[in-house]
Amino acid sequence: MYAIIQKRRYFYSLSLLLLIPGILSMIIWGFKFGIDFTGGSLLRLEFSKNVPATEIIQSAAKDAGIKNLSIQTTEEKGISMRFEPITNDQKETIISSLKKYDEKIVESSFETIGPTIGSELKRKSITAIAIVLILIVLYISWAFRKVSVGPVPSWIYGVSGIVALVHDLVMVVGAFSIFGHFFGIEIDALFVTALLTILGFSVHDTIVVYDRIRERLIGSAGKTYEEVVNESMNQTMVRSINTSMTALLILSALVLFGGGTIRNFVLALLIGIASGTYSSIFVASPILVTWNNFRQRRKT
Repeated sequence: MYAIIQKRRYFYSLSLLLLIPGILSMIIWGFKFGIDFTGGSLLRLEFSKNVPATEIIQSAAKDAGIKNLSIQTTEEKGISMRFEPITNDQKETIISSLKKYDEKIVESSFETIGPTIGSELKRKSITAIAIVLILIVLYISWAFRKVSVGPVPSWIYGVSGIVALVHDLVMVVGAFSIFGHFFGIEIDALFVTALLTILGFSVHDTIVVYDRIRERLIGSAGKTYEEVVNESMNQTMVRSINTSMTALLILSALVLFGGGTIRNFVLALLIGIASGTYSSIFVASPILVTWNNFRQRRKT
């Protein structure tokens, strides 16, 4: 049996080591928000041959009266052009200019979102995540309301579960802050969807571990709370890892071979599910023991 709980300080330290770069990145560099949050126009084009030089693309935008734009390669022969809101005529001017370079150019997508809608979407996304976190705390507290044995009240299970969820969220958003600064990866509406999915997956694993702790508390008279939690984690660890590995293998394949339009979404899921599996075992349950030991020391 692995002494997981007894080595919880090492796991706390590892979590901090992984979280600190992302937190510093968020403070220093912030995020690279996509068109969903900032407003503007996004035009994706596919070429039949190699992507033209940046100067050619900028010249096409200049012909349409556009001065500021951001160009990003999406595939081997695809580009994503982002600029202030433009009209359909301006878009057609850009495509017509680029057809001088490649007559078989294909418009993959074109969307325009106003800055007001973008700000509203950003506010609603934050609100949605906050509401989900509150509801999860209430649900876990309610689900473990009958845990009458053991030294830890039900609401502590809910709070420790939320700490693990925040751990996972910070891990993902911190990573995307770093990716945004160095690789230009943007945060869009799909990213928020990924965060909500990660919350559901992570809390699922955490509840499985907690439920095993509850079962062990009933039939483990004479054992300390730390011993019960450690036994429970050892009994559920292999199951949690095996379940997550199937999802991680699929997501890894999608990151490597999936389309550019879903790659960032899948990457967020990959990081979040990996972090969620780790936090369910090495963060959420150890917090229960840490809280119990702290309360015992205060009594003495």
